[in-house]
Amino acid sequence: MDVVYAAQGDPRRTLSLLWRGDDPPESRPGPRPTLTVDEIIATAVSVADAAGTAGMSMRTVGKRLGRTAMALYTYVADKHELLDLMYDHVHAELTADADPADWRGALTAWAEELWEFYLRHPWVLSISPARPILGPHETAMTERLLRVLQPLDLPSPTLRGVTSAVIFFVQGNARAMADARAAAQDTGQSDDEWWAARAPHLMELAGDFGTRFPLLTRLEADHTPSEGEPYLERDARAAFTVGLGVLIDGIAAAR
Repeated sequence: MDVVYAAQGDPRRTLSLLWRGDDPPESRPGPRPTLTVDEIIATAVSVADAAGTAGMSMRTVGKRLGRTAMALYTYVADKHELLDLMYDHVHAELTADADPADWRGALTAWAEELWEFYLRHPWVLSISPARPILGPHETAMTERLLRVLQPLDLPSPTLRGVTSAVIFFVQGNARAMADARAAAQDTGQSDDEWWAARAPHLMELAGDFGTRFPLLTRLEADHTPSEGEPYLERDARAAFTVGLGVLIDGIAAAR
């Protein structure tokens, strides 16, 4: 999954579109535009959901809307700015919030909703947080997480670390699931076919594998085959479920 660094455009212009602090192009004086920024964003999201950020171009989005790429530049400066707007736009889907009576349940719900969100929009995972977009909807997501954790009354340094750990945990496991789902399509081999092509050679060339790596061998021997779900997806789902419970127990111990 290619990494995309966001927030590369004009800060004032992009932040105005994200927060709608200035009038969007469609509300300015002059001839009535035939498109809106929201229509362009929604169309671009549908393209990215199907083809990723690499397959989302101004030309592709314009074609979906029956316009040329040049027609879109009246509304958004370029692909980078459009990705910023798309990224924050889809985060509006997230609504899980604090339950004062049950922070564990609320944190589980928050994490599970975010996990499913990333699987609906796997391209979001390619947007690097190194250059945050600073939009209202992603900011609201983090604010809700802080409300979930508020009953723990953690000191600020600990709370900052816990918040990052939870977000990175969900992102990492969602990325593993998204990669597992894309692997067969992108490589032309199913999980079972990939292993079947390599297992005999591994056993031939590393006959002492079980002796050299006894703990891993024992762990894999206890692996129960899944019915109907590719094993990489099954493992990613299990890692998320088990790991989230362990992470929540660790957060409770940090109080």
